[in-house]
Amino acid sequence: MDNMVDSLNNAYQEFVAASANVLEAKETSGGQKTAATDAALENFKQKWELFRVACDQAEEFVESVKQRIGSECLVDEATGSVAGKSGQPSATDLPPISAVRLEQMSKAVRWLVIELQHGSGGGSAGSVHSHPSSAPFDARFSEDPAQ
Repeated sequence: MDNMVDSLNNAYQEFVAASANVLEAKETSGGQKTAATDAALENFKQKWELFRVACDQAEEFVESVKQRIGSECLVDEATGSVAGKSGQPSATDLPPISAVRLEQMSKAVRWLVIELQHGSGGGSAGSVHSHPSSAPFDARFSEDPAQ
């Protein structure tokens, strides 16, 4: 994470320096277009793009960490390990579920979302139960494309 912050900071500092160079070149040339102002503007464009890339990478990193933390919290809550850590009873009276069962349910929901996004969800909530299987979840969820 420190590398990400350093990378973003460096890109920002270079972008700010390039901005100052453009202003100085404009001032030196008296507002006229010169080779120096063109070079300063080109450098500014490059630093702007590099800064945008660094911001995008930082945003992707933050999103991945948020997802990981959210998943860990969900598993902790569902399996009851949060109550064990804090010494307090669970906020609900629901019994904890196994992490495997939670993963199956999570995959089932993701699969249904994918089907609905592609327009093949079957059109009703009853289609969830239309899969011929005595188990609560279909075996196809083990090959979840969203992972």
